[in-house]
Amino acid sequence: MARYAILEHDHPWRHWDLFLEAGEVLRSWRLAEPPALGRVIAAEAIGDHRRLYLDYEGPVSGGRGVVVRWDAGQLRWLRDSADEVLVELSGTRLCGHARLRRTAEGWQWEFDGTIS
Repeated sequence: MARYAILEHDHPWRHWDLFLEAGEVLRSWRLAEPPALGRVIAAEAIGDHRRLYLDYEGPVSGGRGVVVRWDAGQLRWLRDSADEVLVELSGTRLCGHARLRRTAEGWQWEFDGTIS
């Protein structure tokens, strides 16, 4: 089963990196706030990452701060299109459905979780 991780990242400002395993890469978004029940959170697509971030905590190369695991677990892909991603998360903090939806051309998205 696919995995996910959310890492709190302190550079260039405090944010949460959401990584969803998709084969050999991690689909990735930067969340402005930690995910929470019933809240829509601004998100930015940040390009695919290496799978090592599923298990990594510590300094990021190039002086790009430090990441700390906020949550991790398994995911099930329910929908994956150019403008919307729907997954079911089963982790330590998050259990439920999460939707990422493109809100504008380019990198702007929103994260909407119905986390139980």
